[in-house]
Amino acid sequence: MNRSREHLRDHEQEVRLFRRRAFMAFFGLILLVVALISNLYKLQIDDFKSYTTQSNDNCIQILPVPPPRGLIYDRNGHVLAKNITVYNLDVIPDKVVDPKATIERLQKYMTLTPDQVKQFYTLTHSWHRRFSAKDFLTDLTDKQVAEFSVHEYEFPGLSIEAGLKRYYPYGEVLTHVLGYVGRINDREEAALVKEGKADNYEGTKYIGKIGIEKYYEDLLHGKKGYEKVEVNSHGRVVRVLQYVPPVPGKDIVLNIDINLQEYIYKLIHEKKHPGSAIVIDPRDDSVLAMVSSPSYNPNPFVDGISSKAYRKLLDDPQHPLLNRATLGIYPPGSTVKPYITVAALDTGVITPSTTRDDHGQWRIPHSKDKHVYHDADRWGYGTVNITKAIEESVDSFFYQIAYDMGIDRLSKWMNKFGFGENTGLDIAEESNANMPTKEWKRARHHKPWYVGDTIPVGIGQGYWTATNMQLAKALVTLIDHGNIEEPHLLRATINHGAQFKDLSMTKFKTMHVMQNVPAKDWDIALNGMRLVDMGPLGTARRVFKGAPYSSGGKTGTSQVFSLNNKNYDAKKIDVHLQDHSLFESFAPFKHPKFVVTVIIEHAGYGVQSAAPMARKVLDYCMANLDGKSSGM
Repeated sequence: MNRSREHLRDHEQEVRLFRRRAFMAFFGLILLVVALISNLYKLQIDDFKSYTTQSNDNCIQILPVPPPRGLIYDRNGHVLAKNITVYNLDVIPDKVVDPKATIERLQKYMTLTPDQVKQFYTLTHSWHRRFSAKDFLTDLTDKQVAEFSVHEYEFPGLSIEAGLKRYYPYGEVLTHVLGYVGRINDREEAALVKEGKADNYEGTKYIGKIGIEKYYEDLLHGKKGYEKVEVNSHGRVVRVLQYVPPVPGKDIVLNIDINLQEYIYKLIHEKKHPGSAIVIDPRDDSVLAMVSSPSYNPNPFVDGISSKAYRKLLDDPQHPLLNRATLGIYPPGSTVKPYITVAALDTGVITPSTTRDDHGQWRIPHSKDKHVYHDADRWGYGTVNITKAIEESVDSFFYQIAYDMGIDRLSKWMNKFGFGENTGLDIAEESNANMPTKEWKRARHHKPWYVGDTIPVGIGQGYWTATNMQLAKALVTLIDHGNIEEPHLLRATINHGAQFKDLSMTKFKTMHVMQNVPAKDWDIALNGMRLVDMGPLGTARRVFKGAPYSSGGKTGTSQVFSLNNKNYDAKKIDVHLQDHSLFESFAPFKHPKFVVTVIIEHAGYGVQSAAPMARKVLDYCMANLDGKSSGM
């Protein structure tokens, strides 16, 4: 009996324990179901927008659309820089699974050089912007495009992309004017970020490096657009959801006349001496031609020139990379005598009636220095006034002027003509050259300025150096009686694709810096230049004999090294030590339309090489451009 009761109690305890456990299990199950429902609610309701955005980010991308770069025209509508369609093979490094297998497979369809194979590995192993497309092969042929397109599915991370590439149809003739564009490097990318322009350059591969392309980069570049696209798991575009077109860059029109530019380039090239020539319309300071020779083809620089080809340019003894029109610096020689004339007349150092008896040589007055400064004519020129001194280029007359003026006044006056300063030309590659002062010599050579340093400055020698563009600007200033305007290459801007006649002309401000100089002072200097070309004893009279127009000019011979009172014989010295030949001119004389300045390196006296070329250029301008050069 007792055993039965104990068995019954045990059974009841087990039932209660089972019920308790069953209740707890059921309660736990309810909690789990509630938690599951709560999480489902959070995922489906609360976090719906967040996960939808993340999902869209995986299948929807915003792709930048770079703007077409503005075109560049000459003044007559000839295209100087244009965009051509090219096909490139792009690589997205992050999507290339096996670079070695990929490049081996690619070589079955395309012939690749060792450098290209090396470039592929460099691109795929780069951690910089791994998600961005990078050009691997450029300018693919139609055959290469067709063969790759058939097998594109075999190459994840590689794709054929069409794009626009800059092309310069006139090649080396315009390189030192236009410059070129090239691929954006890390330094330029950092500069864009600093200037707040990086966003607008997303998708853009090229940027102006030098010349007009760089100076007017903001005008030429335009504003980027974008497209919203849906992509598949391989990153390929399935469809375009939205497209916002880019705003093309402005087309710009230069003052350059390409026919004149080509004509001058050919003339200098035939000389087989490096040199430069500039043609300016003095009525508005527009640059009609700016030639530097030798030059180089800018087109290989667009996608990146090989190191071997670039080294060849660097090692070329004639330095084709140098823009001799704005960066070549030379003693200006006797070309500066008309400007010194204006300074001497205005300061009272001489008068129009001042005469000196010239014996062919000159010494510093009251000096123990026995150095003799010779004239070109060792027998002298007899009685010389300022007009004859310019016409026959009498050095001794200007030695005396330099001595009387002193370097302080002389330097200050030549600064007014623009020497020793940037001309303001609208390209960045320009040298100030050097207009010497006492302070400059002390800082540069740690020596005081001596009277003997001033004397050669009077004939454009010594420490004085100038660029061809400075000579051109100074001559325009002389013609305009001190009204200075910056020489400029830009003529107008137009909307991309608009008709060429719809020009928005660019205006440049004229600065009056020498208003108080009497007109007669300017006229005396200009008349002296007229006699250089047209006078009975002018140094360039034979060159301009029979010209169907009146003109003014000035010869210049720039010494490369000191003669030390020895006779100059070009046949007995090396070519690189021979004098530079300079000539500046303008025509017609009464109402000038063209200013021409020419510098030919190591070509002897100014009248021997530079003057005949200037005559040919003026003949061309008067015959082909007269009445058409100025449009402002």
